[in-house]
Amino acid sequence: MSETPTAEGGASYASAGVDIEAGDRAVELMKEWVRKTRRPEVLGGLGGFAGLFDASALKRYERPLLASATDGVGTKVDLARRLGVYDTIGHDLVAMVMDDIVVCGAEPLFMTDYICVGKVHPERVAAIVKGIAEGCVLAGCALVGGETAEHPGLLGPDDFDVAGAGTGVVEADRVLGAERIRSGDAVIAMASSGLHSNGYSLVRHVVFDRAGMTLEQQVPEFGRTLGEELLEPTKIYSLDCLALTRAAEVHAFSHITGGGLAANLARVIPDALHAVVDRSTWTPGAVFDLVGTAGQVERLELEKTLNMGVGMMAVVPPESVDVALSVLADRGVGAWVAGEITERGEHTTGATLVGDYAS
Repeated sequence: MSETPTAEGGASYASAGVDIEAGDRAVELMKEWVRKTRRPEVLGGLGGFAGLFDASALKRYERPLLASATDGVGTKVDLARRLGVYDTIGHDLVAMVMDDIVVCGAEPLFMTDYICVGKVHPERVAAIVKGIAEGCVLAGCALVGGETAEHPGLLGPDDFDVAGAGTGVVEADRVLGAERIRSGDAVIAMASSGLHSNGYSLVRHVVFDRAGMTLEQQVPEFGRTLGEELLEPTKIYSLDCLALTRAAEVHAFSHITGGGLAANLARVIPDALHAVVDRSTWTPGAVFDLVGTAGQVERLELEKTLNMGVGMMAVVPPESVDVALSVLADRGVGAWVAGEITERGEHTTGATLVGDYAS
């Protein structure tokens, strides 16, 4: 059947706002960065319909379990758009996905991304992918593919969003979690790099709507602008956590994301036990104080929304504490004993914060 010619002035994909050539240009620009994430198990190159990963590499496992996770970075993308900085948001995306995967003790294997834009700006898309690729290197995984979608009419020309999905693998008898935790275990906190990628709806409301601050505003407590502080990439703990499991006995990890420290720690605490975390063991960074003070946000509300300076927690037996702290220190991760596991009382919940933050 022959095609009917398009009438002069008729509709086309381009006239509807989708630029296929710009999309092709973006793919060419991002190939260099994707190649940097390549692992030996990855087959083929960028541009296929699916990424291929050689599963025969898993033969070394007795009973390999695949772990998967998906996430985005929320309204933090709005700050990247406002500042015109696109090469850090990918770090956030990898952290949100791969640090969830490592919680069960899984080694990150590969990741795919989804970038949705109002209009394809090839250099901008390539910068986003550059950040994702750099994050994948930090997490030890490959970026095997993704999708860039142009949605004119739904998103403004400069608007965008990102999401990703990842896969890892763990030996069945080495899965970490609640069933390993015992009363008397220590809770080790690992310092966050800042706000990470949660709570930005509250943060943006406080600093812009209530405090009237600007992203270009210098903040003495930060030693840089507000925008630079808010855009600080999320810490990627994946390889640090794996190094910890190789050097010491670890019973569980908890990735501190949306919902705050107590709620996320409670997710890995068994019903019969209780985690007590002492606030006096650390001082949250200045950005948390700014949000609380500028927005007159009560402490409990802050703690339900933000990580308060702790991005990951490890639950280890007492005899593993010294080795765990030494390993993390050697890897440049700020860490300290923040609490312990006790028997659950009649009126206690999974995890409780006690005391006041150190000044």
